[in-house]
Amino acid sequence: MKKYLPLLLVLVFLGVGGYFVLSSNSDSSSNKIVDNNFKKKSHINNKKIDLEDFDKIRGCSRLPNFLYKAGVKRPIIDLSQEHYTGIAFYFDNGRKVIHKKQWEQFEHLGTYTIDRFGNIYLTPNPFISIRPTTFNLQKGIYKLDSKTGYLSRFMVIDEVSASAKNPYGLISVLYDCKDDTLWASSIDKTDYKGMKGRIYHIDINKKEIIDKYEGFDALTINWIYGKNKRYLVAGSAMENGVYLFELKDGKLQDPVKIFSLPNAQLRARKIRVVGKNRLKIEAIKFNYSLVAQTSKKQREVFDAIYDSKAKKWIVK
Repeated sequence: MKKYLPLLLVLVFLGVGGYFVLSSNSDSSSNKIVDNNFKKKSHINNKKIDLEDFDKIRGCSRLPNFLYKAGVKRPIIDLSQEHYTGIAFYFDNGRKVIHKKQWEQFEHLGTYTIDRFGNIYLTPNPFISIRPTTFNLQKGIYKLDSKTGYLSRFMVIDEVSASAKNPYGLISVLYDCKDDTLWASSIDKTDYKGMKGRIYHIDINKKEIIDKYEGFDALTINWIYGKNKRYLVAGSAMENGVYLFELKDGKLQDPVKIFSLPNAQLRARKIRVVGKNRLKIEAIKFNYSLVAQTSKKQREVFDAIYDSKAKKWIVK
């Protein structure tokens, strides 16, 4: 009961003012849905994916222009919230940092992705305690402009509804170099009855939801590229499994569990392809309550190696 006390207290003064935080700003865009006839897919595929060899590929992302003009090379993007709220850039081997007060206006941020123009898209993350504005901030995807370095609200997804019982909303975001779109996951609404999360496919230019997959809580998402296919790899927020969604004609197929992390209490928070048939996974303890760990010191790291001949994963 004690861990929920801050959340319960804040409900007393949330009121109308907090509700309109995201809907009152004229520079924001509420979500538009291209096709309302989405097919709900909420079950796990028990079939095995015959995964082919995969490897790390060169992405299309580039350094934000405002950092390039400032002479910053190979910056480290910090979203840990340990020293700065929002986002910060460390460079010169961590001796220097760029952080603007304006980058704190949407409170704490959790994940990012960068497009081919250097724009950075970010998702929120409730951190330690919440304020009257926090729940509504979980509805937004935020954009750090490549040219100006200005952080703004890129898009609001109105159906996302973080609450005292589950303070998380949009939790992960991923740029798609194939068609210049975004993929974003949300884990709100999930309760003891089961997963109610969504993975959204978003048209960046129109700020519209192209499609969505319902019934899966993805704490993190990334790409795996095979020779002839590509997959969305996702870490489950509900349990310690890692899943693959095959992409067919731009639509996600039902997920297939490929392996579990060795510790049942851990959840995959970051997944990267680091070499041939090799994933690097950063894992945290997570149970839908505050606080989710953001510091590198609070994460456990695993290697997941795929044996394409034996069709099996080795996680260590």
